[in-house]
Amino acid sequence: MRTLDEESSLDGGRTCPSPSRFEGELIRLRAREPGDEPLVFRWMNDPEVTEHLPNRYPVSHQSEQAWLQAMPPPEYRSFSLAVETRAEGLLIGAASLRKVDAEARSAELGIMIGEREYWDGGYGTDTMNTICRFGFEMMNLRRIWLEVYALNERAVHVYEKVGFQHEALLRDAVYKFGAWQDVLVMAKIGGGE
Repeated sequence: MRTLDEESSLDGGRTCPSPSRFEGELIRLRAREPGDEPLVFRWMNDPEVTEHLPNRYPVSHQSEQAWLQAMPPPEYRSFSLAVETRAEGLLIGAASLRKVDAEARSAELGIMIGEREYWDGGYGTDTMNTICRFGFEMMNLRRIWLEVYALNERAVHVYEKVGFQHEALLRDAVYKFGAWQDVLVMAKIGGGE
């Protein structure tokens, strides 16, 4: 197998894209595998991980396995990918583009970094940059949007940092932890005309 440097020298000195379309500086996106289930099960039952997700109820191994098995293979209109570290190849989360509208060239983004020791280390930012780059450059999307609980300041900061802008405030949109919560709609515009 040739390295990127070797490939660059083979094509007359032109530089090859680095990193690949599925890699950021810290993370790699890959297809989800049945063997991911034990970690995903742990994350979905961790109150700190699910605090800002719509999950309300405990998840069983059986239901998580069924969910992973029922997941269709990645395709244009909807896909969910595993997020792993480039350095160690450790599974740390998931990211998805779903509700893809080919005419509007838009998709909804979802992200979760489930391994808490990778919070605040740039992994979420790198995941956002990588999946958005894939959406704009490989899927020809124009707009990528998401919804986030307004109280999730860590996530809002990351989304703003990578170029998402506030589009709407959905007041009292979610009831969780005994209180109504506002939800922000944020979007990033990219890609060609």
